[in-house]
Amino acid sequence: MAAEEKWEGWASKQGGEKEPCVLLGQQLGEPGRFAYAALCGISLARLFPEKEQSSFRMEFIEGFVKWLDLPEAVLPAMTAFSSGLGGEGTETFAQILLKDPILKENPIVITQDLLSFSLKDGYYDARARVLICHISWLLRIPLEELEALEESLLESLKEQKEEESETAEESRKKKERRKKLKRYLLIGLATVGGGTVIGLTGGLAAPLVAAGAATIIGSAGAAALGSTAGIAVMASLFGAAGAGLTGYKMKKRVGAIEEFEFLSLSEGKQLHITIAITGWLCAGKYGSFTAPWSSMLHSSEQYCLAWESKYLMELGHTLDSLLNGFVNMMAQEALKLTVFSGIVTALTWPTSLLTVASVIDNPWGVCLHRSAEVGKHLAHILLSRQQGKRPVTLIGFSLGARVIYFCLQEMAQEKDSQGIIEDVVLLGAPVEGEAKYWKAITKVVSGRIINGYCRGDWLLRFVYRTSSVQINVAGLQPVDLDDRRMVNMDLSSVVS
Repeated sequence: MAAEEKWEGWASKQGGEKEPCVLLGQQLGEPGRFAYAALCGISLARLFPEKEQSSFRMEFIEGFVKWLDLPEAVLPAMTAFSSGLGGEGTETFAQILLKDPILKENPIVITQDLLSFSLKDGYYDARARVLICHISWLLRIPLEELEALEESLLESLKEQKEEESETAEESRKKKERRKKLKRYLLIGLATVGGGTVIGLTGGLAAPLVAAGAATIIGSAGAAALGSTAGIAVMASLFGAAGAGLTGYKMKKRVGAIEEFEFLSLSEGKQLHITIAITGWLCAGKYGSFTAPWSSMLHSSEQYCLAWESKYLMELGHTLDSLLNGFVNMMAQEALKLTVFSGIVTALTWPTSLLTVASVIDNPWGVCLHRSAEVGKHLAHILLSRQQGKRPVTLIGFSLGARVIYFCLQEMAQEKDSQGIIEDVVLLGAPVEGEAKYWKAITKVVSGRIINGYCRGDWLLRFVYRTSSVQINVAGLQPVDLDDRRMVNMDLSSVVS
């Protein structure tokens, strides 16, 4: 709320409630606008230096120069910045920008302006959101303020903050009647019947809803929201006009996959979403797909993927049996070895342990195979924009992390796969740990690839021993990939 209050206070000072600001970036002085564009160009080069990202960098910087109403003469310099030159000037440009009078009281207007620019075509590219986060960090603007602005935008689209006059109301009703059939075809009867509301179930057809949006995205952008084009833009952002991923459920078997469905973990909608993927199921507290994610940091739109529950439950029961077998075996093996850790780290596994292990090989192998297939199917769901044109963060543990790994590998082989995935968090992933297998993933992840590993995860080491000839396992060690996206986190101190 703090960010929203700051922004609304600043907006009222600038133009009053009836005259919201237009293209805030253009209100900066010329030095400020130049520094602003240069900072974005340098950041693009730092974040996305790859050759395959050159078209994104060029399109972004060309559009941004026009957005700021800078003279075309500066374009060659900005292109040079976005190609990798001038990185040493980052701090200088940041200081020039912060000295602009408009930013002295409230630098968050830069975050707001970048958000407006990124959303203007109805496509919130994950790379654009990573850039916004980076620029906000350079200007010492907390990430929470970006999320508050995103939420404020959606709230402004859902609520009419002004009373309609009788004339305006009648005009609105006539327009709604004319567009009713078209809108129902666009939204889909199931979505409307389910009451999914994001300002997209007809609300955007009301002209004065745009007045509230103007506070956030400027009157020029808000005017477009009241038009047919604006409705299409927002439908593009949210997919199926706001149904989100809960609108997707696999209706028949796909290859070897028998179950694939998205479950909602939260209420509300957001301009970016999180998909969590569970690694196995077991009796008791963690007998459902959603249970492991109850303590996940709250955000407005989170989903959990329900997949192959029959096999994951069988695996969970087998793991329980395996652990019980360990407990019984420990008493015998303790006579030979001084500590239990010696058992599971020995080069030669004890015969009694291998006897217990034979129980798990089949369900583990089945789930390994199915997780790869589920990952590939998830890739095509995301590529088809079932989630709309919004950034997606993926998080999973164990076989859920494996689903994500194969999802990213599949996406890397397809065209138009960039700009969808923002961040990825893999915990205890039973996948190859050699860097060469991870290089392709960097093509489709805009933000960070976090590999959470535990060197002492004896269970992963044990169950993975016969399923792969790979010596390196990502869930057991860091992935040695020289890329700014790759972040390895040793969780040995927090994983028992």
